Amino acid sequence: MNGEVLQAINELSSDDVTITQFQGIGGLPHFNPDHEANPPASVLQWRAALQDAHAVIICSPEYAHGVPGVLKNALDWVVGTGEFMYKPVALINASPSSLFVLPQLTETLTVMMGNVHAVTLSMLGKKRDELSMRLDETVSAELRGVLAELISAVDSGRAIQG
Repeated sequence: MNGEVLQAINELSSDDVTITQFQGIGGLPHFNPDHEANPPASVLQWRAALQDAHAVIICSPEYAHGVPGVLKNALDWVVGTGEFMYKPVALINASPSSLFVLPQLTETLTVMMGNVHAVTLSMLGKKRDELSMRLDETVSAELRGVLAELISAVDSGRAIQG
C-alpha cells in the first residue's frame, strides 16, 4: 500500500513538481562502516539520488514495532554523508495502527539534520489503491497538504540559501 500512496502523491502533484521514486534500496548491500569511504556503486547511486532531490518523501510500513530493515539499512548508508542535512523530509504513515515507525524515523532523520514533516493518513485501516486515495476527499487533502508543506519548505530553504 505504501507504493500506492506514493503513486497517489505523484498523481496529485502539480506539473511543476517532479517526483522520482528510487527503486534500488532493496538492492543495497548491508551497511558496513568499513566500506563507508569506498562504497559500492549502488550506494553511490542512492547518495546521488538524495543529493539531487530538493525534498524526500518516505512512506514506510511498520514491522515488529519498528522501521523495516531495508529502509534502516538505506538510511545507515547516508548517516555520515550529509544527504539529509536541512532537507525537507515527509514521513507518511498509511496505517493509523502503526505507532512506532514515525517516531523512530523522525529520530533517525533528526540526527541526520533532516527537516521532518510527519503525517498519518486517515485510512481507517482499509487497504486502498492509488485511485481510491485520490478520490477520497480526506486522504487526498492530507496528501496535498504533505506536498504543500514540502514545497513551502523547499521554497523557504531556497530563500535562505539564495
